[in-house]
Amino acid sequence: MAPSRISEPPDVPEGHLEELTSEQLQSYNNYGYLIIPNALDASTTASLLDETREMLSSFSIEDHPMTKFSAGENNQDDVGDDYFLTSGDKIRFFFEEDAFDTTTGSLLKPKHRAINKIGHYLHALNPAFRNSTITPSNVGIARSLGFRDPQVLQSMIICKQPEIGGRVGPHQDSTFLYTNPPSAVGFWIALEDATAENGCLSFAKGSHRRWPVKRRFVRKQNGAGVEFVDVEGARFPHNLQVEETAQEDEVYTMEEVKAGTLVLIHGNLLHKSEKNLSGKSRFIYTFHVIEGEKEYDERNWLQPPKAGFSKMYQ
Repeated sequence: MAPSRISEPPDVPEGHLEELTSEQLQSYNNYGYLIIPNALDASTTASLLDETREMLSSFSIEDHPMTKFSAGENNQDDVGDDYFLTSGDKIRFFFEEDAFDTTTGSLLKPKHRAINKIGHYLHALNPAFRNSTITPSNVGIARSLGFRDPQVLQSMIICKQPEIGGRVGPHQDSTFLYTNPPSAVGFWIALEDATAENGCLSFAKGSHRRWPVKRRFVRKQNGAGVEFVDVEGARFPHNLQVEETAQEDEVYTMEEVKAGTLVLIHGNLLHKSEKNLSGKSRFIYTFHVIEGEKEYDERNWLQPPKAGFSKMYQ
């Protein structure tokens, strides 16, 4: 992969949006992502950050299985445990790999500085995050993107802790949230400034039109653990204008954003983030939306709660 470069500030209007403009839609369709500064006001952003810190301080580790989370394909032992697989209708805490001593297995950091992410049902169980998920603005964005029945299927706080926040290699969100055909869109909201130093996102512009979803993250057929398998269904969304040849050496654009910024991320888009070696955290809130009219099968690692996924159109 080619090295990242930091882009110029995006030329998009600021403020709350009931629907995307034609210029924003064109940018999203061309690049596979869209940056919307000030999508959350300063007060709401600060409130969500305070709520996050309170959750990190108050959760108990006495009966915690100490499940770690890694985004790589080679580290799925802990990710596939019951604590992870049954988290779709709960709020659970997943540790950073580097928070532990490799010899003794003991924590090297206090618990509030050791968590990689919190998930995956914040949008339903936590009032503060629920009120920032299915909002008129986000509903308008989903409508602008052409969703007929948008459903929120997971939500997470990703902490990117100081000094140990792990690198996330190039990936496509639809690998982990596969519908046939692919339909996932990520709503990624910065709760703190995301910079080159603390692990901001980098994107391979336009790669959503070049890179099919070839693999998907599923439950093993024996019910024990998870694995990556080849996609047998559609690999691109319906009606997407696809480029015939993928670029093996994609160029990644590093996007630094301010707290309160919303980034929309196409499910086929290659994106990544580097390890946070700085002394500052990079807390973000993200939720993913899929098209309810598309097939979402029982092999996906994340299965719907009894009430079904959360519909955005009421």
